[in-house]
Amino acid sequence: MTVAFEEKAVLEFKGRMLMMTVLLLKDLDPNTLHRQVSQRLDDAAQWLRDAPVVVDLAHPEDTDQVALMAAVDTLRGLGVNLVALARNEHLDSDTAAMLGLGSISLAGGRDVPRSAEPAPQAEQPAEPGHTLVIDQPVRSGQQIYSRGDLIVLAPVSTGAELLAEGHIHVYNTLRGRALAGVRGDQSARIFCQKLDAELVSIAGHYRVAEDLPEQHRKQAVHITLDGDAMRFADLK
Repeated sequence: MTVAFEEKAVLEFKGRMLMMTVLLLKDLDPNTLHRQVSQRLDDAAQWLRDAPVVVDLAHPEDTDQVALMAAVDTLRGLGVNLVALARNEHLDSDTAAMLGLGSISLAGGRDVPRSAEPAPQAEQPAEPGHTLVIDQPVRSGQQIYSRGDLIVLAPVSTGAELLAEGHIHVYNTLRGRALAGVRGDQSARIFCQKLDAELVSIAGHYRVAEDLPEQHRKQAVHITLDGDAMRFADLK
């Protein structure tokens, strides 16, 4: 008599939205790359230093593979968490495999088209503790950094990023990303009139869109940090 046993499932494929950072390389010179990436990592919040990174190239048609390998080695040496290479007609999955990376298509998902200049980055105040006030819409692909508090009086688009060493106030709809207390200030807060963000973070603790409390979506919200937990409250 043969007895059939049902094998226990040891895996499950699940659909889930994951946040990844795209690093667009405009030049592969290893010295320049090392210097500029080091500076950006020094200024970054912990979540950005740990974030999975997709390498994208501004001019893939002119890319020398030896230079690309050197650039990837430079990034790995700095501790950048590289996970994939942006795939296109010039750089395929074989190139990614040679670099020890996965391959991903960014078609339709770039914040800034290759043919366009990036949206201008707002200047940060000269002295820490100053408040930066933005009265124009923050567009997709734009990054605003304040060394103190940041006040935005206009909508913040999907794909835009707000970073402040202090509090963030958005007197309009907050889409995109908002990161307060990026230098580790756990008392920093986020205020917005309508919460529809891709990510909110305080002192490196973050929530992505799918993890935002349902009752506070598209509502006026006040966000604080309590230990390791982010707290959401109605803004009255």
